[in-house]
Amino acid sequence: MTTTAPHPRSQRGTTLVEVLVAFAVMAFGMLAVSKAQTQMRQHAESSRHQSEAVRLAQEEIESMRAYSVVTAAPDSSAAPDARSYDGLATASRTVDSQAGYRTNARYLVQRQVDVAGALRAKPMSVTVGWLDRSGAAREVALHSWVAEADPAHSAALALVRGDGSRSAGRPLGRSSAVPAGAKDLGNGTSAFKPVATGTLAIVFDNLTGRVTQRCDRVDAALATRDLSAAALGACAAHTGLLLSGHVRYTAASPPDATRANDAPLAAGVAITLSGAGYDGAPECSAEPMKTVVVAVAGSTRREAVPLAALPASYGLAGWADSGERFLSYHCLVPTRADRRWSGRTGLVANGWSIGSGPGDRRVCRYSSDQNASGAVDANIGHPARYVDVDAALPQQNFLVINGTDACPAGGTTTMAGLRVATAGTAAHQP
Repeated sequence: MTTTAPHPRSQRGTTLVEVLVAFAVMAFGMLAVSKAQTQMRQHAESSRHQSEAVRLAQEEIESMRAYSVVTAAPDSSAAPDARSYDGLATASRTVDSQAGYRTNARYLVQRQVDVAGALRAKPMSVTVGWLDRSGAAREVALHSWVAEADPAHSAALALVRGDGSRSAGRPLGRSSAVPAGAKDLGNGTSAFKPVATGTLAIVFDNLTGRVTQRCDRVDAALATRDLSAAALGACAAHTGLLLSGHVRYTAASPPDATRANDAPLAAGVAITLSGAGYDGAPECSAEPMKTVVVAVAGSTRREAVPLAALPASYGLAGWADSGERFLSYHCLVPTRADRRWSGRTGLVANGWSIGSGPGDRRVCRYSSDQNASGAVDANIGHPARYVDVDAALPQQNFLVINGTDACPAGGTTTMAGLRVATAGTAAHQP
């Protein structure tokens, strides 16, 4: 039998065409990578340019707000320290980028303030432009507001006035000593009812915050917001100062001064004056209150209202009760010939007892060292005894706890994982 051996296959290499195709594919790939790298560099450079432009715009806005670009007013004879607000009008400057930013660009910074109009704050804008590597124009614009008043005058808020008022600040255009809820009568005075359903109204001078009149025949149905000069009737002149605050209650043991929202017990506030020469006696009133959350025009705010108040009495469809309860008090304190008073305040229990026994309640006062003297000796800090009070004293608050507990001291506590300061109190009664 004859066997025929198979013929070996011929071995062939890669053709020239295949090599050319492979080189073409590789060339296109390298070209794409090179183009991507170029674009990445351009984007990085553009980002640096934009970041630098934003920095320059923010710097310009802060300079305008600080009035560092404003010069003295031309007419300095009448007001040597006055500055010309119109100096913030349209201006421009050229800025080279800082070396640390390595943008190699020159920026045109343009600012503009609209000084027209009656508003006390004016709209302003800052535009920063530059040319990118391709020669295309780029720009960043920031818009904000600048106050019309020189920021240097903001220190006036801390100045003590010679007329006895504590601050030159003018919340709602009047002294901060006037209660925030008082009704402006439009004649330089404001009126306030310490008790919503009471017949007493106190009239304050808007400039000094001092009490000028006492009106004791006001319609009980009128709320403070509805008062008018005519509704006050015949009022008697009165020289005095207002002392006000709230009383909070808690039966928790140990007590927490920051979470005292129990229903208020019936109580009054009494003031024992020191010395002689007072024209009359202190007059205090107290009213149970609650805090509600009111939604108005898309925003919400917290309001303190009488405990029995309903939304309809305030012209509202409804509100959310926060669960916060307290007793609000106001005292009209007469002064001596030097327009000052000294004395001590305290709670008067009605239907419960103040003491240190199991069935008693202890009265603490919220207090703080306002002048860093190491002791609570400033009148505004709520001391055990007031000395020569010459201004209205708000936020003179008390805390009522179980008689067997100690008044909680201030310190820090953990809330939502954060360390926060807590309110401090001191024993007051007994």
